[in-house]
Amino acid sequence: MPNHTALTRVPAAGNVYRKQKLRRLVRNRWLYLMMLPGVLYFIIFKYIPMYGVLLAFKNYQPFLGFLNSEWVGAKHFVRFFGDPLFWMLLKNTFILAVYNIVFFFPLPILVALMLNELRAAAYKKTIQTLIYIPHFMSWVVIVSIAYLFFTTEGGLVNEAIAYMGGEKINFLLSPDWFRTFITAEVMWKETGWGTIIFLAALAGVDTQLYEAARMDGANRFRQLWHITLPAIRSTIIILLILRMGHFLDTGFEQIWLMLNAMNREVGEVFDTYVYSTGISQGQYSYSTAVGLFKSVVGLILVAASNYLSKRFGEEGIL
Repeated sequence: MPNHTALTRVPAAGNVYRKQKLRRLVRNRWLYLMMLPGVLYFIIFKYIPMYGVLLAFKNYQPFLGFLNSEWVGAKHFVRFFGDPLFWMLLKNTFILAVYNIVFFFPLPILVALMLNELRAAAYKKTIQTLIYIPHFMSWVVIVSIAYLFFTTEGGLVNEAIAYMGGEKINFLLSPDWFRTFITAEVMWKETGWGTIIFLAALAGVDTQLYEAARMDGANRFRQLWHITLPAIRSTIIILLILRMGHFLDTGFEQIWLMLNAMNREVGEVFDTYVYSTGISQGQYSYSTAVGLFKSVVGLILVAASNYLSKRFGEEGIL
């Protein structure tokens, strides 16, 4: 004989579960409402445009439209990987990306740690405000400032060199200085803004740990090494993993403004190449294939970084 009591309990339990979910939804309705703009942003500007990735596998012709253009498979990828420019672009992009990881990524951490050691609140806020300002300047302004300082025609640096009896250096046209300028400009513009997340993480460190360490005779360096850095280690690793997703994104606007005929051999990167081939020359499908290659590499680097993070016992993003 079937157990009718057990059969009637299953729908009843399901109804109770649905009612609990509905109550939680109503109770947290304002949180979901605040989350809605962010969800809509990612749907509209991130997920819906992914349909355009199909352009990389077509020979897009504007007069035929997106759907009626001819399918060509991996033709654009074969052309791109077989182009001698591919290795130059990969080398230039990779070197600039490594420069950003090695020189720029640790800098916000160091500045945040130094700001955290300041005890005068007014002085700390003043320093924070001053180092945040460059973030709000456009790259046009940043490059213009670099030009005013380093041009051979009245630039402050070259005028100082000439005043001291030296010979003016053409920094802006020299291939040897291009990568240094790109990295230094990024460091000056974004370091202050990058400290915000690390300062927020440092604010959550329990002050009792520092008091206990002082009682045990630990100096400031020992407190920094054994308390502060472990407290923000997970934040550093997560941001590093996310940064790896943009490893090949060296920034279009800054590099485009700094490029010229003399330094193009060391300055041409994937972003500028996509613009010159896709927008200037109208090769939409080919430039889409180049952009898709960048995205796939970024996805692989994020997955690999997350895997290594988990293997070493740290928190990941997935």
